[in-house]
Amino acid sequence: MGKIPKYQIVADRLVKLIEDGVLGPGMAVPSVRKLSRQWNVSISTVLSAYYRLEARGLLKPRPRSGFYVSTRLPSTPPEPTLSHPGPDPSTVGMRELITMVILRDTVNPDLVQLGAAHPHQALSATGKLNRLMAAAGRRMGDRSGLYLPPGGDTRLRRQIALHSMNAGCSLDGDEIVVTAGCGEAIYLCLRAICRPGDTVAVESPICFDVFQYMENLGLKALEIPTHPREGISIEALKFALDNHAVKACIVISNFNNPLGSCIPDQRKKELVRLLVNRDIPLIENDIFGDIHYQPRRPLIAKSFDTKGMVLWCSSFSKTLSPGLRVGWTAPGRFREQVEWLKFSSSLGTATLPQAAVAAFMSGGDYHQHLRRISRIYEQRMGALRRAVFRYFPEDIRATDPMGGYLLWIELPQVIDALELYKTALGEGIAITPGHLFSAGSQYRNFIRLNAANWSDLAEPAVKRLGQVISGMMDASP
Repeated sequence: MGKIPKYQIVADRLVKLIEDGVLGPGMAVPSVRKLSRQWNVSISTVLSAYYRLEARGLLKPRPRSGFYVSTRLPSTPPEPTLSHPGPDPSTVGMRELITMVILRDTVNPDLVQLGAAHPHQALSATGKLNRLMAAAGRRMGDRSGLYLPPGGDTRLRRQIALHSMNAGCSLDGDEIVVTAGCGEAIYLCLRAICRPGDTVAVESPICFDVFQYMENLGLKALEIPTHPREGISIEALKFALDNHAVKACIVISNFNNPLGSCIPDQRKKELVRLLVNRDIPLIENDIFGDIHYQPRRPLIAKSFDTKGMVLWCSSFSKTLSPGLRVGWTAPGRFREQVEWLKFSSSLGTATLPQAAVAAFMSGGDYHQHLRRISRIYEQRMGALRRAVFRYFPEDIRATDPMGGYLLWIELPQVIDALELYKTALGEGIAITPGHLFSAGSQYRNFIRLNAANWSDLAEPAVKRLGQVISGMMDASP
């Protein structure tokens, strides 16, 4: 188990005081400065703990008055346990299910979108990026219509390399390959490493796009037990590597989709060491890493890579604008292969979006934007969790993510998530069934909800969804 952050320790101590009645409903909690002195921690640590408890509905801020214990305290239900996928590699065949759930319903404006992992439109930077693209087009003139090198815009690659320092890396711009989103980055990395029939170890559950790429490339998925807070079980991965020929490993290191788990930094180091010692590349998806609720951004596994065996992949789709299709990979010793595959498949990524993102980042706006949306998404996650525990049946489990905006919910065994998905559509609600997050359909009584789109329409939708679940339970034998 990894080291618990100080702000989490402070938050847990406060929760205990609230549960024991020492801090009762409506009572003022100590000021930030006072608690900082009393508990010998920094002011930023106390603030982070207070913000965390505010998001969970335990504290309420009052302007110029500080924080108070909420008068209506939410219950704190248990989280799902360590996952237990099957022990053998699975042939991936999810095309029909993914097509039905994703391509059809996520673009339907008549549905309350609680499922798709899209950021909220109002929290994107699309407007400013459009203006930056227009300015870049005027500045570049006819050159804006030319192909860039397959590696991408030099200025953008430099900005991404600088940004990687926040995640513990020291990269050069030449180590970056710009891609059409994080998905293309992962796909290119898999193509560079694997051949049809190879087995790839993956966290379980994990976002279904990984299975799309693996099915397309004829790869087998070996699903590894994953903890809802601390990510992939390194012990289970070691056992799997001892018993199977594994060509590569894929993890979403920070705020897994759908779990929201975050591999502790020390465990990331252990993960890299385990794989490097066996000469197995690690493809690291870090697409949610910048949306964190902690004072400090978590490190990436790439920061512990001294052999070029970690292929770091991410994009701006969750933070700036998904329609830009600007992502990247730092593929280490596989850079030449990845760059050649990029060139041979699509020549390069669109010119103007890269120029716009580079300008956005170089002006310092990106970090300010990240701080703003991270705080909002934390608040929305708290609101969604409170609604789920208010309206869903009592015997459920749900994660408590420390970043991103996705909530993973375990429903009673009698609930089939795919049937719930179909019934919810009839109520005008879109969710994502757990079937999609395993090549072997391991998570039939799980669903994923998206807190990014929390609104006045979302709470009634969650309430109705809870009623539907209760009705399905009553109708079960």
